[in-house]
Amino acid sequence: MPPRPNQPVYLDNQATTRCDPRVVAAMLPYFLEEYGNPHSVEHAMGQRAEQAVEQARAHVAALLGVDAREVIFTSGATEANNIAIKGAARFAASMDGSRRRVVTVQTEHKCVIEAVRDLAAEGFEPVLLPVGNDGLLDPDRLRAALAIPTLLVSVMAVNNETGVVQDIASLAAIAKDSAALFHTDLAQAAGKIPLHLIRDKVDLASVSGHKLYGPKGVGALFVRRRPRVRLAPLFSGGGQERGLRSGTLPTPLIVGLGEACRLANLEMGQEVTRVADLRATLLERLTGAIPGLRVNGSMTARIAGNLNLTFPGAPAAELMRAIPDLCVSTGSACSSAEIEPSYVLRAMGLSDDEAARTLRIGIGRFTSAADIDYAAASLAAAALASTRPAGTASRNLAEA
Repeated sequence: MPPRPNQPVYLDNQATTRCDPRVVAAMLPYFLEEYGNPHSVEHAMGQRAEQAVEQARAHVAALLGVDAREVIFTSGATEANNIAIKGAARFAASMDGSRRRVVTVQTEHKCVIEAVRDLAAEGFEPVLLPVGNDGLLDPDRLRAALAIPTLLVSVMAVNNETGVVQDIASLAAIAKDSAALFHTDLAQAAGKIPLHLIRDKVDLASVSGHKLYGPKGVGALFVRRRPRVRLAPLFSGGGQERGLRSGTLPTPLIVGLGEACRLANLEMGQEVTRVADLRATLLERLTGAIPGLRVNGSMTARIAGNLNLTFPGAPAAELMRAIPDLCVSTGSACSSAEIEPSYVLRAMGLSDDEAARTLRIGIGRFTSAADIDYAAASLAAAALASTRPAGTASRNLAEA
C-alpha cells in the first residue's frame, strides 16, 4: 500500500463538497455585523439584508438561465423537490384537475421517488419508468408513458450515483407536447453543466447549496412565471417567497449559495476541463492495474468528476476498510445507514453482487493531482490484494 497521507483524501464530491473559502468569506459579515432580518425592511440593517438576499437570488438565476423572480429559496434540494412535486399535485387537486398521473424514473434520488409515491395516498397514480444499462431514460419510453394524460414528469438532470446526464431539453419537450409539467432535480447538475431552463422549457427545478461548494442547509426552487406554474405550499406561515416557502430567510446561507453560483458561472468551463483530466488519469491507471474493472453508466453522457466502478474482487465496503484515508462511497450518501445494494445500480441491470462491489468516486474543485495518485495506487493495491489467492506472497503495489 502507498504511504498514508497527512489528511484524508476526499473523493466523495457527489455526497457533499467543501465550502469554498470565498463563499465562507462572503457569508461571514451576515453572521457577525450584517445580521438584520431581510424582512424587516423598515430599517437600514433589514434593508441591507434584503439587498444581499436579492443579489444572491440574481446569482442563482444567472446560473440557471432564468429570471430572478422565479427563484424561491428553500432549505435544500429535498425540500425543493417536495414543494415542486407535492405542490403541483395538490394545487391541481384543489382545482379539480382530471390529470392524476405523476411520472418519474427508477434511478431518481430517494426524495423524488418517495415524494411521488406519497401522492398515491392522495389519489394520484405514481409511475416509475426504467432506464437502460447506460442509465439513460429512453425518450420513446417517456413518450409512451405520456399517452395517458399526465400532470407532472420529474427527471433528474444528473444522477447522484452514476453521474449520468439526462437529455433534459428533449425530455422536457416531450412533456410539453403532452401538456404535462416538467420538473428536474439539479442538485448534481448546477455548476457542473450549462443550464438554460427557460430555453429548455423546464417548469420546475431544484438546487442544493452544498453540492456546488456552498453551505449546507440552503437550496432553491425555480418556478416558471410565463406560462405561470401554480403550486400549493407545503406549510403555512408569513407568506415569504411568493407564499410558497414561509419562514425567515437565512441571509448568511443565501449569500453563500449566491456566491457559490456566481463562482460556478465564472469558472465552470475551466473547472470541468481540469476535473475531466484528473478523472481520465485515475481511470487509466485503475483500468491498467485492475483487470476486469468496469465503469457503470454512459461515459459520454456523464459529468466530468464522476466514476462509478464495479471491482472484480472484494465488496466495496471491504476496499473502503482497507483504505481508511480515502473518502469514497458505496452509493447514495442520502440513503439510510443500512447496507443494501444500490437501487440505482439494480435499475441499470447490475446484480446484487455486482452492486456490492461498486464504488462511487467524485472528483471536484479541490481535488489535486496528488490525491489522484494516492487514490489510484491505494485502490489498485487493495483491489489486487483482495483477489490474490491465499498464501500468495505480498507484493509492493504502490506503483500500480
